[in-house]
Amino acid sequence: MSGWFPVRLHHLSSGMVAVLVGYTSSAAIIFQAASSAGASPAQLGSWMTALGLGMGITTLGLSYYYRTPILTAWSTPGAALLITSLHQVPMAEAIGAFIGCSLLLTIAGFSGLFSRLMHRLPLSLAAAMLAGILLRFGLNLFHALEQAPLLVGSMLLLFLLIKPRLPRYTLALVLLMGVIVAAGSHQLQPLPPMHWLQLEWTTPQFSWTGLFGIAVPLFMVTMSSQNLPGIAVLRSHGYQQVPVSPLVGWSGLTSLLLAPFGCFALNLAAITAALCMTEQADSDPRRRYLAACCAGALYLLTGVLGASVAGVLASLPSPLIMAVAGLALLATLSNSLLQALRDEADREAAMLTFLVTASGVQFAGIGSPFWGLVGGGAALLAARLRFTTRH
Repeated sequence: MSGWFPVRLHHLSSGMVAVLVGYTSSAAIIFQAASSAGASPAQLGSWMTALGLGMGITTLGLSYYYRTPILTAWSTPGAALLITSLHQVPMAEAIGAFIGCSLLLTIAGFSGLFSRLMHRLPLSLAAAMLAGILLRFGLNLFHALEQAPLLVGSMLLLFLLIKPRLPRYTLALVLLMGVIVAAGSHQLQPLPPMHWLQLEWTTPQFSWTGLFGIAVPLFMVTMSSQNLPGIAVLRSHGYQQVPVSPLVGWSGLTSLLLAPFGCFALNLAAITAALCMTEQADSDPRRRYLAACCAGALYLLTGVLGASVAGVLASLPSPLIMAVAGLALLATLSNSLLQALRDEADREAAMLTFLVTASGVQFAGIGSPFWGLVGGGAALLAARLRFTTRH
């Protein structure tokens, strides 16, 4: 690609879809978590601003520096955990817990502990875990078709017609088609008033209850349910050369600096990162980082606009979002399944990892991706022990 400005429409459309999916899939959970802590409207706006700025800075900075599509995100499972754990907790103590969690994330990253763990993870199990996470997006595509046949059906038909001919521009055209059909059928909600950048400092208070009751569980959920899949996405798309430790360390440090404004936990993204790693982002894997850079720039914009962005995205009908996400992730889901089941010796363990992850089970507040790896790892270890015993 030549020219002084390397970004093209397919980079922008992939980045836009990544941000769209990231916000619409879990912004409501952030609102609930903030409400549990008794956040005022100004504090809620500060949370959304801090999270948007944090994701934008880390996504843009890491992607450009490593020339790799690296997206960060807020911890959605962590936000779900906060809905219950922040009930009747003073805001200052909640902020103290956010600082404690971010400090743990920073240490786990820069110390190399997380990197050593990931180097021991077989690629087949990592791909199977990723496929289990992505499965619901593929299924949701057809749930959305059932809910809105005209809207999703037109998007699906256009996708099938133009994907072989215009793979780079497929997502942009499908999204445009969805918006046109939604507007024509009166499915778009009125846009809310816009509000600009707002950051509100909260002086933290630290307590043992906040540390062990909020910070440590939030750290564990973020590492197991977010950072593990995030690294799995990079590995499954062939970006093994990127060092793990700085990615986790810098996202944790950025979260630490923004924690007093409501940034509870930043981590590596999986789903939205995968959206910037397909051929639709760019046919050349070396240039897909430009799609992630576009996503980072858009995250910065959402941070500047604060809480009003969630309202704008909420104006889009949910079947449209489900359809765009499902269609965008079809290639990644199929490639993950192919990698997971390629090695016959690891196939049974990979399938177990896939099924446990896709089930969505939770134990001790820890999500299914972690338990999928535990189950698959145990099966793989047992199989190798049997092989050693026989020989």
